[in-house]
Amino acid sequence: MTDITVSGMTCSSCATHVKEALEKIPGVNAAVVSYPESQAQVTADTAVSHDQMLAAIAALGYHGSIRVGDSKDETKPRDAFADAGLHIAVIGSGGAAMAAALKAVEQGAKVTLIERGTIGGTCVNIGCVPSKIMIRAAHIAHLRRESPFDGGITASVPAIDRGKLLAQQQTRVDELRHAKYEVILEGNPAITVLHGEARFKVDQSLVVYLNEGGERVVAFDRCLVATGASPAVPPIPGLKETPYWTSTEALVSNTIPERLAVIGSSVVALELAQAFARLGSQVTILARSTLFFREDPAIGEAITSAFRAEGIKVLEHTQASQVAHVDGEFVLTTEHGEVRTDKLLIATGRAHNTRGLALDVAGVKVNAQGAIVIDKAMRSSQPHIYAAGDCTDQPQFVYVAAAAGTRAAINMTGGNATLDLTAMPAVVFTDPQVATVGLTETQAHAQNIETDSRTLALDNVPRALANFDTRGFIKLVIEEGSGRLIGVQAVAPEAGELIQTAAIAIRARMTVQELADQLFPYLTMVEGLKLCAQTFFKDVKQLSCCAG
Repeated sequence: MTDITVSGMTCSSCATHVKEALEKIPGVNAAVVSYPESQAQVTADTAVSHDQMLAAIAALGYHGSIRVGDSKDETKPRDAFADAGLHIAVIGSGGAAMAAALKAVEQGAKVTLIERGTIGGTCVNIGCVPSKIMIRAAHIAHLRRESPFDGGITASVPAIDRGKLLAQQQTRVDELRHAKYEVILEGNPAITVLHGEARFKVDQSLVVYLNEGGERVVAFDRCLVATGASPAVPPIPGLKETPYWTSTEALVSNTIPERLAVIGSSVVALELAQAFARLGSQVTILARSTLFFREDPAIGEAITSAFRAEGIKVLEHTQASQVAHVDGEFVLTTEHGEVRTDKLLIATGRAHNTRGLALDVAGVKVNAQGAIVIDKAMRSSQPHIYAAGDCTDQPQFVYVAAAAGTRAAINMTGGNATLDLTAMPAVVFTDPQVATVGLTETQAHAQNIETDSRTLALDNVPRALANFDTRGFIKLVIEEGSGRLIGVQAVAPEAGELIQTAAIAIRARMTVQELADQLFPYLTMVEGLKLCAQTFFKDVKQLSCCAG
C-alpha cells in the first residue's frame, strides 16, 4: 500500500475526484481518500509507479507527496527533498527562475535550482544591465561632442577609452549579480543550487550533468523551465564561417571598431548601433524592411530620421545574400551592392533555449519556433511542469519573465494566478527613446475595435521646448464611442519615464477626457500625455503654457 499526503482539497467532493482519478490508473486496485486527513491510501500492482499516482493528483490541481516510510519504488533515484514536502525543480537562474524560486520558498516549498552557466541569466550578465551602461556612456560622449546648447557651452571631442569603460561596466555587472543573485541564493537554506545541464529523464525527474563532473538525478513534484533565450543567427551563406558578433560579444569588446555593420532592425540592433556610433564607429544598419517595422510606422520613421541626423547609415529593404571575411574585413553582398566593414553585429532576434532539455521525454509541447507552449497559469502541456520567460512565447522582457515566474510559483504551490499583459509597457533605449503600451491602431482594427487617435508633435510640449530637443511625438489611441484609452506610442527623449503613467491609465480603463482632466506637473515630459489627450477636444496651440 502507498500512503500519499494530498494538499489542496477543500471538500469531500475533492476527495471523490482524487479517488476516481487514482482508480483510473491501470494497475490500481483501490484508493481510499480522506479530505479531513488530507490523505490517500492506494493499493496497486507493483508496476504502478509513484510518478503515475502523483501525476494523476496533479492533473486535478492538487499536490501529492509520498509519505515518509513508504518503500515502494525504492530503486528509483529520488532527490533528498522528495519526501520532505513539496519539492520544486527550477531550470535556470535568470529573472523568471529567481522570482519563482523565492516565491516558492516563501510558500513553503523546497527548491533545487539548476544553472549550466553563470548565475543570473541574460539580463544582469549579458543583456539589460551591461547594455544600458554602455548606452549611457555613449550618451554622455554624444553630449560632450554635440548638444543644443553648443552656442553657449563649448563642445569638445571626447577621448574614448573603451577598456576603462568596459572595466567600469563589468564591475557594476559583477556587483549586481553578486548582491541580487549569488548572495540571496547562498543565504537561503531552502534553495539548493546545482551547477550543470539539466535534461528530463522521465516526466517527474531530471538528470543533471554537473559542470564539475558526474551526474545527479533530481526527482520533483513540480518543475519550472526558465532557460531563457539566446541570439538567433540567420542562415546567410558564409556567415557562420566568419568572426561575427552577437550582442554578447559586442558588449564585451574592449575596442570600438572604425566601421561597424549591423544586421537587424529592432531593439538590440538599434540600441547597440547608436551606442557604437556615439562612441566613434561609422555604423551602417541593414534592415530587411524598415526600422521597427512591426510597430506603428511613425516610430520607424522618427528613429530613422534621428539616426541619419547623427550620421548613422540606414539601409532599408536591404538584405545580405552572402557574407565573407577576407584579410580582416567583412564583405556583405546585398541587392544594392557591397558593404565593407571591420566588424559585423548580428541582432535579428533571439531563439528559445529549449533544445537539449529532452522536453519530449517529459511530454512537454513546443511550438514551431521551439517555444514552450503554456496556458495563462504558466502551465505546460504537462500539468506539473511550468515554464516562464523567454523560453516561452511570452514577450521577451525581464520584468515579464519575473512576473510570470512569481505567478508560476504561486500556482505550483496550490494558488491560482494569471499574468495580464494587456497593459504591458515596453521601452527601447535609443535616443530618442521608443515607449509603447497597449494597442496600435492596426492591432485594434485586427480585433475589430473601432478607433480614434491623435498625434502630438513634441514642439507642443513645454519640457521639450525648454530642452531645445523636439524630436519625436506622442500618440494616443482610443476606442471610438467610449473614448477609453487603449494604446500609447511615444518617441521622445526619456519616453520610458512617461509610459508607466499611460500603462496605469489603460489599466484603470480611463477615458481620454479623464486623462486630460488630470493634474500633471508643469515642465515634465509626461505632461505630453495630458496635452495629447486635450487635442481630442481643443487646439493646444491656443492654450497658455500650463493651461489646464
